[in-house]
Amino acid sequence: MRPLRNTIYVQTQGAWIHKDGENLVMKLGDETKARVPIHKLEGLVCFGQITISPYLMEHCAKNGITITLLNQFGKFLARVEGAVSGNVLLRRRQHLTAHSSTSSILIAQSMLSGKLYNQRAVIRRYLRDYAEQLNSIDIAQLEYADKRMTRCLGQLVDCASIDELMGREGEAATVYFGVFSHLIRQQEFEFLNRQRRPPKDPVNALLSFSYTLLTHDYRSALETTGLDPACGFLHQLRPGRPSLALDMAEELRPMIDRFVLSLINKKQILLKDFESWPNGAVTLKDDARKTFLAAWQARKQETLLHPWFEETVPFGLIPWLQAQILARHLRGDVDSYIPFLWK
Repeated sequence: MRPLRNTIYVQTQGAWIHKDGENLVMKLGDETKARVPIHKLEGLVCFGQITISPYLMEHCAKNGITITLLNQFGKFLARVEGAVSGNVLLRRRQHLTAHSSTSSILIAQSMLSGKLYNQRAVIRRYLRDYAEQLNSIDIAQLEYADKRMTRCLGQLVDCASIDELMGREGEAATVYFGVFSHLIRQQEFEFLNRQRRPPKDPVNALLSFSYTLLTHDYRSALETTGLDPACGFLHQLRPGRPSLALDMAEELRPMIDRFVLSLINKKQILLKDFESWPNGAVTLKDDARKTFLAAWQARKQETLLHPWFEETVPFGLIPWLQAQILARHLRGDVDSYIPFLWK
C-alpha cells in the first residue's frame, strides 16, 4: 500500500519559501518561520501573496511535488507540476471510454450511487447518534429525507443519459441540503441552502473551501495514477476544468460535510472566525484557516476500513485508492468502477 505523504499549506502573506538542503524553509523578512523535511512532501498549497524560489520549484517539478496557487480566500488560480506521468495507453483508454455515452453513464451511475449512499449515511448516522436530542418534527423530516434519498438512489440505475443522472443528483441534493440545518447543533450557525460562487454564509464558506481541498487531493491522486484529471464522465469537459477530479470527489463530499459539521458542532470553528466582503462573500479569517487546515490534516491521518481493498487505511489515501480502482476498470481488470461506500 502506498504511504500517505504530506501536503504543506502556506498562508502567511509576504512569505518567501525556498529549499535549504533537504528542507523546505519559510521566511518572513529575515526571520525563519518554519522548516520541514522535503522528502515526504506530496504537495505545496499557497494562499495569496507567497513567493517561491526557482530552485524549490525545480525540485518540486523533478520529484512529482505539485504546487497549487490559490487566492487569499481559497479560490483556485494555477497549478505548477513537472512532466506528466502515467501510461499513455491508460489515458487513451480513458479518453475512448469518455467518448462512449454508454460507458460514461455506467461509470457516472457508480460515482453518484456512492455519493447518494454516503449522503444518506450522514443522515442515518445523525439520527442514530442524536435522536434523543431532536424534537419529533425534526426526526420526521430527517426520516422522510432518508426515504427520498433511498428512492433517488434506486432510480439512478434507470437513467439513460448524463442529464437524467444530473437531474436525480440535483433532486437528492435538494433533499439532503434541505435537512442539513438539522445536523448543525450550534444555533448561531444558520444554513438555508447550498450557495456557491461566492458562499454567503459561514457554513457554505466551510463547505466550499473543503470541496476545493478535496478536489485538489483527487487531482493529485489521478495524476499519480496516470489518469487525465480533465477528462471526466459526469461533469462536462471544459478547458481548464478538472472534470474527472470533480467526478470522483462527488462520492467523498458527504464525508467532508460530516467533517465540517464536526468543526462547527465541537466549536473548533466559531462564528467570529468569519468575515464578510462587499460582494456578499463570507470567508474564514487567517487564524481560523490555520485551525481548519490543522484539523483537515489530522482528519486525513485518521484510519478507516476500505471495504473493497479490505484494509485499514488513512482517510487521506482514499482518493488515490479510488483512482486505482478506476484505472483497473479502464484496463478491464474489474467489471465496473466501485465507489467508496461509508460504512
